[in-house]
Amino acid sequence: MKAKNPVVWFEIHINDLNRAKHFYEHVLDIKLTELPMPADIKDEVEMWAFPMEMEQDGASGALVKMKGFEAGGNSTIVYFRSEDCAIEEGRIKNAGGKVFKSKQSLGEHGFMVLAYDTEGNMFGVHSQS
Repeated sequence: MKAKNPVVWFEIHINDLNRAKHFYEHVLDIKLTELPMPADIKDEVEMWAFPMEMEQDGASGALVKMKGFEAGGNSTIVYFRSEDCAIEEGRIKNAGGKVFKSKQSLGEHGFMVLAYDTEGNMFGVHSQS
């Protein structure tokens, strides 16, 4: 059996959609796209997807605002790919977030930054340089 990447999707649950959307678009220099929801749940769930290419390896995901589900908790950390994670680190504070751990070496595994978004979710940025 051919090995496959184990992660296929991620969700970052948020409280303030506009604030979180602005934060990730600014820090990652991307545009999020609204995912249409079925009529029976569209009043309870709103999702904005990160850019994705279905034919490539890796996982995509979305910001999710869902009734009854609060942001924070940090039981899961999503790492975003970067050419140099110091670039995104430099954008975090201006976008309303907080750097938890500045760029640090992971030896042969590259580098990482850990930060909090505007909703209190911890996330990481990973690069090979």
